[in-house]
Amino acid sequence: MSTIRELDQVVLTSDVPAEGLVVGDVGTVVLIYRDGQAYEVEFMTLEGKTAAVITLEASQVRPVRHREIAHARERSSG
Repeated sequence: MSTIRELDQVVLTSDVPAEGLVVGDVGTVVLIYRDGQAYEVEFMTLEGKTAAVITLEASQVRPVRHREIAHARERSSG
């Protein structure tokens, strides 16, 4: 069973160039597939607009860690 649940924030662990996403971007899990083998994750701008909703394998995301803070950057494409 997965330790990541729906509506949890997760951190991207590999770049997704087609969506303009890079390692460290933070998204929200909106669906869980195959008992946590994959996730549908929504990435949003700081203005609250959806930047991407994509399916990611479990190896492409990790839970947010207790002492982490957010960092702003311009999205390159997508």
